Amino acid sequence: MTAQDTIFSKIIRREIPADIVYEDDLSLAFRDINPQAPVHILVIPKKPIVNLADAESEDHKILGHLLLIVKRVAEQAGLENGYRVVINNGADGGQTVYHLHLHILGGRQMQWPPG
Repeated sequence: MTAQDTIFSKIIRREIPADIVYEDDLSLAFRDINPQAPVHILVIPKKPIVNLADAESEDHKILGHLLLIVKRVAEQAGLENGYRVVINNGADGGQTVYHLHLHILGGRQMQWPPG
């Protein structure tokens, strides 16, 4: 699958407003507009990777970077009691925006199984 112009691409380019909580040269984090928990933040790479299944070995640095940004953003959000990190991959995985993104969910006790 090839990268398309998504809502996340438009947020990166500032064509659509977002409640941005973190940004660096490689990534962007912002609050989800349809939160599924008291804290629901998305972390995305600025590089348009469609989904986890489309990541290549050359993407290993950005993938590791995204996890470290999740840690930083979760700390900034005060999620010291814990949080869940979710990557939906493909239609059956619940992915609706085809630009890789990590969900940080917290602020309440998470249940298992998730869905």
